[in-house]
Amino acid sequence: MAEDKYPLHESIFRGDLKRVSKLLRTEDIAKKDVHGNTPLHLAVMLGRKECVHLLLAHGAPVKVKNGQGWSPLAEAISYGDRQTIFSLLRKLKQQSREALETRRPALLTALKDLGDFYLEIKWDFHSWVPLVSRILPSDVCKIYKKGSSIRMDTTLVGFNDRKWERGDITFIFNGELKPQNSLTVLDNKLRVYQTIRYEETEQEMEDEVDILMSSDIVAAQMPTKLITFSRARCGWLFKGDKTEMIGEFKADFYSIHGLTLESRKRREHLSLEDLQKNKALLENLTKGNLMDCGEVQRRQSLPPPAPPDESWEDYLASTPGKPPLFGREQMRKSSSKTFRASIAMSDDFPMSVKDLLDVCEVIAPFKQFNKLREFMQSKLPQGFPVKLEIPVFPTVTAKVTFQQFHWDNNIPKHKFVIPQNYDEDPYRFPDL
Repeated sequence: MAEDKYPLHESIFRGDLKRVSKLLRTEDIAKKDVHGNTPLHLAVMLGRKECVHLLLAHGAPVKVKNGQGWSPLAEAISYGDRQTIFSLLRKLKQQSREALETRRPALLTALKDLGDFYLEIKWDFHSWVPLVSRILPSDVCKIYKKGSSIRMDTTLVGFNDRKWERGDITFIFNGELKPQNSLTVLDNKLRVYQTIRYEETEQEMEDEVDILMSSDIVAAQMPTKLITFSRARCGWLFKGDKTEMIGEFKADFYSIHGLTLESRKRREHLSLEDLQKNKALLENLTKGNLMDCGEVQRRQSLPPPAPPDESWEDYLASTPGKPPLFGREQMRKSSSKTFRASIAMSDDFPMSVKDLLDVCEVIAPFKQFNKLREFMQSKLPQGFPVKLEIPVFPTVTAKVTFQQFHWDNNIPKHKFVIPQNYDEDPYRFPDL
């Protein structure tokens, strides 16, 4: 019987904490039921706080989506219990650090085996929204790699869908240091530096919870399986395959098809005041005006939604992927934006895509590089993508050009050292 397949789920549904505790010794804590819900999903949506904390203590995965595409954290935001949101957020960050540490030895070995080099990457951001493109930033990132250390010089301090900040900063990764000391950011104008904190402070976590509770719940993805490529053509009368020089690299151009950014939002947890405030922020961004969000107000837990009328048997018997509603009546909105884009592939580029992915993993704290890494994990045409376009937000696309590269065994060591006349400022870059 189906009821017998999910004893841990059933115990959570019934609120049988004693049986949950017993089953955690034998059952798969990450198992999904007929609707794609893990035990943690179900505990969150039903408001079983004790079960949530027990599951988290036993390492239940937080970065996992159910059949409707939502994570336990998303469901917790909808339910509205502040302590549950905080606990899930803290565990999510802990699990992310642990995953990176598992990968770290292999990553450092790959960096050491890769030759030392200098690389220049140009970023041009543009938008289909009127006026926004005028004020979007551009940037040239200069990347130096020596041994297991990486240095990146950039003028783009921070960039998201609401604000951006220009400056003169240097990012240094030193693979020989302990994880909590390996990432440093320098502000070369103010002559200060900040070690990127390995763990957020309690205050920073509380601030992030406030932002989550006052914003739309967003699930965005760029499905790479749907992306295809075809050779780009040029010419008037006699069309031929488009080939051009990108810097010093001869490249074949391809058109990208099926490049789509899918976005889904939920806002049943927001008040009318929240909705009006968020709408004003978006309207000002569209007009090219940046708003100061001001100090985030501490959010209180919402009154819990009504308990479900359905039984465990009703839940299992419902159509797979279409479970009965638990929690608040959902306010959902979906959008899909298809982007016209191109990519230039070169066989002359000295670095492989795999090598670049290792470098991008190190500098993933910079959001645009994480997007680049995600895209380059799709199946690309032959060669190295010396020029490509990727969506970074639903309204913003980045054109990325690898305009310089050369191997260099003589990069000086001092480039990876904090200058002596720089002072430490642990709060210079609050978003890192």
